[in-house]
Amino acid sequence: MNLIISNASGKPIYEQIYTQVKNCIISGELSPGDALPSIRALAKDLRISVITTTRAYDELERDGFIDRVPGKGCYVAEKNLELVREAHLKQIEEHMTEIVTLAAGCSLSEEDTVRMLRLIWENEGKDDTF
Repeated sequence: MNLIISNASGKPIYEQIYTQVKNCIISGELSPGDALPSIRALAKDLRISVITTTRAYDELERDGFIDRVPGKGCYVAEKNLELVREAHLKQIEEHMTEIVTLAAGCSLSEEDTVRMLRLIWENEGKDDTF
């Protein structure tokens, strides 16, 4: 797992850590039971505050992505399929919202936008369910 922190990003550092670790879990790069770096080690590697890494891990635990084992460390939680599905749906909604905004910005109609999605769907070899 390679985390990249950007000071130029408008997002707080703890949120950047949270998002990147969550995406590694959702994508399968990190598997259930995998150990995460300790809070102190991650803070040292990223040259940030222990408080910042603690907050990111707290949020990951709260949302069910990681488990803490006292005295042992933090581990990727067993995948809750509904949780993973919801995370994917949220990402899809965010991308689709951006698509609608971009389409409206260049006066692309809803029909043309849907047609583009269908073409992409077909080119990717997906089910033709539209």
